[in-house]
Amino acid sequence: MSVAARSGFVARGLIYVLVGVIALQIAFGGDGGGQQADRGGALGELAGQPLGSVMLWIVGIALAGMALWGLSEAVFGGAGPDGSKPSRRAAALFRFVLYCFVSYSVLSYAAGDRGSGSGSSDRQSDDVTARVLDWPAGQWLVGAVGAAVVIAGLWMSVRAVRKKFREELRGGDMSGRTERVVDFLGVTGGTARGAVFAAAGVFALVAAVRHRPGEARGMDDTLRGFRDLPAGPWLLAVVALGLAAFGVFSWCDARWHKV
Repeated sequence: MSVAARSGFVARGLIYVLVGVIALQIAFGGDGGGQQADRGGALGELAGQPLGSVMLWIVGIALAGMALWGLSEAVFGGAGPDGSKPSRRAAALFRFVLYCFVSYSVLSYAAGDRGSGSGSSDRQSDDVTARVLDWPAGQWLVGAVGAAVVIAGLWMSVRAVRKKFREELRGGDMSGRTERVVDFLGVTGGTARGAVFAAAGVFALVAAVRHRPGEARGMDDTLRGFRDLPAGPWLLAVVALGLAAFGVFSWCDARWHKV
């Protein structure tokens, strides 16, 4: 499982770095090279590189490895004395489900289904929100999901600021300087990632309250929303650099995460 988990961290890091680069281009008036600042945009950017098709297959398989690692920890427990706690097993099960979906979308895209992994997160968010709002009590359900995403985003940011990620890393294998760099990347990247999640949850709440599916936003529109605020371009640039930092932190995870 060690190889599967570490390859998954590398693939996740690559996606976040690419999203951060696209978002940084958008921050200062560009269109991100015509790409969306989300997973789909990152895959499109990757596909346009030399040997892009091969790289997509590698990323998809690596993310499948991350899913298998999550399943293993959910069933057998994770590393460390707290690895068998119900909360840790539940988080691992969620990771399994999430990365099954992400891996499937990437592999489908690599296989030629261009409507799969590269679809706009904004359009997908609108479509899903519209369908759910038409259900009985759909407005309450969208609101509950939005609130849950806000809470999850805030939890990510608080956890990053408190450097809780240290518990999952082999800090003893790092030099003092390396540990400081990893701390900086973990705090900066985790805070930015949490902020994006929380902002997306707020938009979902607004969509529920106003009963307007178009108010819900995927990652790309959420990031572009930062640009529309006062000092927006600079704020988006900070968030973009934070997402890229989380990508680099994921590569550190690949090296030092306890598996």
